[in-house]
Amino acid sequence: MSLRIERLVTSGTFSLDGGTWDVDNNVWIVGNDEECVVIDPAHDAKAIAAAVGGRKLKAILLTHGHDDHIRSVGDFWDLAQAPIHLHRDDWMLWHSVYPDVEPDVAIKHGDVIEVAGPA
Repeated sequence: MSLRIERLVTSGTFSLDGGTWDVDNNVWIVGNDEECVVIDPAHDAKAIAAAVGGRKLKAILLTHGHDDHIRSVGDFWDLAQAPIHLHRDDWMLWHSVYPDVEPDVAIKHGDVIEVAGPA
């Protein structure tokens, strides 16, 4: 089974410093036919879950804590229920949306995340 990288474009809003803009986001799904990870889910949890399909979702990876990712990850987690990874420096942004919940894993520089098992 070969590893593949899929891109799904979702649309919604991004807010920062009092402004809000319409944006498109690249959501990345990396894996094979059996399992995958999702990178930066944004805006449309159902479309992302449909793109994952029946594969085992090993992790939800947030590359940064902008609100378009943080606000959307909760809905996606409800559908997919995989560990959420976020760098510790962005946890304050996470807590502005989810004050009583911690991400599952604090990403550190140099971490390696297994995407899919051997073929």
